[in-house]
Amino acid sequence: MTLQVDDDWEGWDGDTIVKLSNGSVWRQEEYHYEYAYAYRPYVTLAGDLMHVQGMSRAIRVRRLD
Repeated sequence: MTLQVDDDWEGWDGDTIVKLSNGSVWRQEEYHYEYAYAYRPYVTLAGDLMHVQGMSRAIRVRRLD
């Protein structure tokens, strides 16, 4: 399944909530700040790690829904 951020992406701010195209909602669980604007970038999930296209590394996340 190809996942994408559901809307605009502005990067990780330390407490980012990410809504994906499949309706799932995830919260950033480790501190990392990195700004990059993109519209609906692709996302790779591997366990509790999320890598958003264009970002420098995967970030630990937790599913909220």
